[in-house]
Amino acid sequence: MADTRAIRNSVKQLQRVKTWQLIVVLVLLLFLTATFLRLNNIGMIQRRDAVIAADEQGDEENTRNRVIDLQRFVAAHMNTGGNTVYLEHQYERDSQTLIQKATQITAANNAERDVINKKVDDICKPQFSGYNQGYVDCFAREFAKYAPSNDPVSEITVSLPDPERYRFVFASPRWSPDFAGFSLLASAVVTLVIIVRLLSLLVLKILLKVKYKDA
Repeated sequence: MADTRAIRNSVKQLQRVKTWQLIVVLVLLLFLTATFLRLNNIGMIQRRDAVIAADEQGDEENTRNRVIDLQRFVAAHMNTGGNTVYLEHQYERDSQTLIQKATQITAANNAERDVINKKVDDICKPQFSGYNQGYVDCFAREFAKYAPSNDPVSEITVSLPDPERYRFVFASPRWSPDFAGFSLLASAVVTLVIIVRLLSLLVLKILLKVKYKDA
């Protein structure tokens, strides 16, 4: 009888907090978690767009600072994947500088080559979006047509920068100690409490039935 009374008391204590109440709390926590996760993602997008804007403006120092800001934000917040950013304009500026240096070397002290360079650039530039390897190959090919016979194509040799050096992608943590992380943790705890509570009630009711049969 004492065992049966103890089991009944345990059941009553568990039943003081209703399961539906815990479910309501869980739903609210899940809503908060989704909201904070979304805010984290928006924060990442804003910083990624800031990097792209700085790259378009051509301010290398500002671009570097914006990349660092994006990296720090992603490292400290979950749900910030998809943060890949490519400094397309910086790549084109650096490539253009290298190409111009190469053509300036080959065209040194030769006014005729300046005219050829302009003509070749007018031919190749409309065919390619930016200063890429295709442009370099076209420039060398067309230059060979117009340049004097003693100007080999090999004079225009440009090694373009590695595009991957201009691409940045940062790893987002699976869990972070921010509002999103703590609300997710709280949701997991409440979910665990609900499961344990339901299992405990089930076990206690089974024990009560067994005790009654024994009685």
